[in-house]
Amino acid sequence: MSSEIKAVLSVSELKRLHLGPLSLRVGAGECVALTGASGTGKSMLLRAIADLDPNEGEVRLEGKRRETFSGHRWRRQVALLPAEPAWWAERVGEHFVTPPLALLQALGFAAEVLEWQVEHCSTGERQRLALARLLENRPRVVLLDEPTASLDSTNVRRVEELLAEYCANEAAALVWVSHDQEQLRRVATHRYHLADGILQEVAL
Repeated sequence: MSSEIKAVLSVSELKRLHLGPLSLRVGAGECVALTGASGTGKSMLLRAIADLDPNEGEVRLEGKRRETFSGHRWRRQVALLPAEPAWWAERVGEHFVTPPLALLQALGFAAEVLEWQVEHCSTGERQRLALARLLENRPRVVLLDEPTASLDSTNVRRVEELLAEYCANEAAALVWVSHDQEQLRRVATHRYHLADGILQEVAL
């Protein structure tokens, strides 16, 4: 990656179980695609970067070591959107501090969605709502674990456009796991492939 672009996320010699040591750098406004066969550890890598599982190595956010952050503050700034986001309250609106109406609208929702019962939402609706919940905190790094896997083509484009706009406007960094090769060609600025615990940059 170009050294002229300021690094937002820097990962060096990261190890977790059969992964690593791995190194990765994502600059401001960049989207790194992460590919690999199922079971190779892509989700594990995202969780390690987010410090949700024990791991070794050095991870920095805009030059600051992960150890200088509290766990809560780190995960607000280096935020993971898992394939199956967690929900802890009955109503959608209870999961937001200040409902981000513009984000919700960009994702195809009207304000009434805040009154919906989470259990009545489809998997795809929950994926989009979880993305809005995550972006409400304005993270510097967004770790995306197949964020559009359950969406139709219209909503796939909504998510892609929103994330591209967020990445550009906030000079944020994205790490995007996907098996959709066409999608990766649309969204990624760089691509890495994970196999046998080793991460290698490959052509888009």
